Amino acid sequence: MLTDNGTLYHIGIRPSEGAEAAIICGDPGRVEPIARLMDDAAFLASKREYTSFSARLNGQRILVMSHGIGGPSTAICIEELHMAGVKTIIRVGTCGGMNRNVKAGDLVVASAAIRAEGTSREYMPIEYPAAANFDVTAALKNAAQQTERTCHVGVVHCKDSFYGQHSPGRMPAAEELQYKWNAWIRSGCLASEMETAALFCVSASLNIRAGGILRVVWNQERAAAGIHDPSDNDELAAARVAVEAMKSLL
Repeated sequence: MLTDNGTLYHIGIRPSEGAEAAIICGDPGRVEPIARLMDDAAFLASKREYTSFSARLNGQRILVMSHGIGGPSTAICIEELHMAGVKTIIRVGTCGGMNRNVKAGDLVVASAAIRAEGTSREYMPIEYPAAANFDVTAALKNAAQQTERTCHVGVVHCKDSFYGQHSPGRMPAAEELQYKWNAWIRSGCLASEMETAALFCVSASLNIRAGGILRVVWNQERAAAGIHDPSDNDELAAARVAVEAMKSLL
């Protein structure tokens, strides 16, 4: 969908400004620092939650764009990037650990996501899995293993309510939230975030290769058990891995 001036309706860039690959993140403030990990970073547009830069990696054009918080805005980002020619997407994000072995500062490569949100249900029946593209996942895992950080690969939990996770007891649906949270942990879920299920399902519906890498900012299960986590403020840790992975995917 285009505006009268020829830009894509929500993200504000022209289809001619597109590329075949994109790195996306939630926070508009992280777009420029991620773009500057590559060559020739240049501002494109800023509209609503969507800030975009172009850059070059191995001589090829890459888009870097923010998608905001949650599934609906992420889905719009992916839809319109597809209209601009994007065929490969890596999401760089943050998450909260659920498995007690997942510590603050670790990296999580999401191989699949629990669809405990609403956006993906408007794309695919709930029986369809929210799964990452294998090639992108393998590239992320290989790139992460070249760093000094611990990297986990597996299933993440994707929800719509941040405070439903952190303050479930005050919600009218408290019993259901807590029951399912415990079930996901017992099922081996690594971490929780808010966009990956939409990323995987929307991308699959558009035949886009997609994967995601997340930096763990805390683990409430470790905190509840009295296990200390060192703080970690390196907001580009996952982005550096994404850039290295993208080199092998171009």
